[in-house]
Amino acid sequence: MSNLNIDKSTREWVPADLQIKWENLEPLFTELLERPVESAGELESWLRNRSELEAALEEDFAWRYIRMTCDTANETLVQDFQYFATEIEPKIAPLSNQLNIKLTESPYVAELDQDKYFVYLRGIRKALELYREENIPLFTTLQVTQQKYQSITGAMSVQIRGEEYTLEQAANFLKDPDRERRQLAWETIQQRRLIDKDELNQLFDELVKLRHQVALNAGFENYRDYMFQALGRFDYTPKDCYDFHEAIEKEIVPILQKLAEDRSNALGIAELRPWDMDVSTSGKPALKPFNNGTELIDKSIACFNKIDSRLGEKLAVMKANNLFDVESRKGKAPGGYNYPLAETGAPFIFMNSANSFRDLTTMVHEGGHAVHTFLTAGLELNDFKHCPSEVAELASMSMELLSMDNWDVYFDKEEDLLRARREQLADVLKTLPWVAVIDQFQHWIYTNPDHNAADRDEAFKQIYSRFGAGFAHWNGLETEFGNAWQKQLHLFEVPFYYIEYGIAQLGAIAVWKNYKETPEQALEQYLAALSLGYTRPMNEIYETAGIKFDFSADYVQKLAAFVKDELEKLG
Repeated sequence: MSNLNIDKSTREWVPADLQIKWENLEPLFTELLERPVESAGELESWLRNRSELEAALEEDFAWRYIRMTCDTANETLVQDFQYFATEIEPKIAPLSNQLNIKLTESPYVAELDQDKYFVYLRGIRKALELYREENIPLFTTLQVTQQKYQSITGAMSVQIRGEEYTLEQAANFLKDPDRERRQLAWETIQQRRLIDKDELNQLFDELVKLRHQVALNAGFENYRDYMFQALGRFDYTPKDCYDFHEAIEKEIVPILQKLAEDRSNALGIAELRPWDMDVSTSGKPALKPFNNGTELIDKSIACFNKIDSRLGEKLAVMKANNLFDVESRKGKAPGGYNYPLAETGAPFIFMNSANSFRDLTTMVHEGGHAVHTFLTAGLELNDFKHCPSEVAELASMSMELLSMDNWDVYFDKEEDLLRARREQLADVLKTLPWVAVIDQFQHWIYTNPDHNAADRDEAFKQIYSRFGAGFAHWNGLETEFGNAWQKQLHLFEVPFYYIEYGIAQLGAIAVWKNYKETPEQALEQYLAALSLGYTRPMNEIYETAGIKFDFSADYVQKLAAFVKDELEKLG
């Protein structure tokens, strides 16, 4: 990579002008299936060609997804995405399975470097074990059905004081020092969500049913047990997750309870309500670290440059190549993501900025993912870049904390900078109970697949209450309380992807602790860990980062105490 150009990988085997249509793809898959492989060298060459084809397909799919999420109301873009999901993916699945069989049955697989290919071959064998032909049409239906969540939520907007706002923009009013205005905004947002409550419940019922069938087809009792295998969770079990939830309840919830009492006293409110949880206790208006999307990108480049010029350069390359869409607008899908472009070797960052402090943390979070994408771009096989979420989220959540010392680029006043750091550290702690809630809720959903919408709301209330329910009083708001789970995109689109945030949050605190003690060494360890992609087992990647892969109660207690200490230092 020189200046602001991207060194996109050149294809050696896949035609440079390949149009992604099934009639053009089938001969390439057939050639791979039928090609004689008569030495370990030929097998490696075959693996590289297969990887190149997978990267081409992955990037094509990425752009279809990106364009659709940028404009969910554009029917052509939705159809382009659905074409890939319905016409290409189902045809690839059985051929990929045959390629996996060809690889594992090759007499030369034993001659490959077993250390280099250990993680990759382990994943291939697991995919073979889980593959069922009858699940292919179910995956297609799931892919298309899940996307409806974005269409429904992307169309949500509210009127506040005569102006129209997306829900992300409207959330800024929850930081208004005027309590009546906050309450009005909160109620308006909730009323809008409740309009689509039944439609989203029906959608979710459909998804649960489909996912449960996938699990039964693959020989599992329930979708939870299936997903632990499908996500390659070789390093922990459902019981470990329950133990982690318990550690969070015991160690983190009391700290947050105390912070809520402090908030109550500072605001002079005897009983905190959901609309009291985001406003600053300083009595000052919400932090405003930037004024528009361009300024957010430019300030983030400057912030990353201050950590290390290698980091700032990566965001600058993205800006120069139009790889950002950051501002919230109607018709845009909710949430934020960093989407790696497999051949380009750079990612696309998508988010819904409403010029708030949370958008700053979203940008540095996605920026951590972006750095990870660049660092793994040169790895030999496309699959080597497919990190499990516990590693991917370590990259992003660590960056939120590593960047904090350089947030002065966003804030002119020292008091605003201190306030931002305080809010961030409180958020780090707040993340953990919400992770426990969403994870435990999913365990309940998929081990009780015959539940109905009312059961689901009730289960959510009980689980959320166990972890503090956001530390606000919800009396009189039972419907809104039971429906709070619907705002979590992951439940609809990427089931069981959530505990990773908790595991990675602990890892990120440990990386930051090291960084405060030995900044240069900790940064190099962090970058070295990210550069591994998924070529090593997860615990080794964490060790390379200078930390432990651990989420025991002792570890939670130790790291929580460290964050609490750092919070107290900020006053």
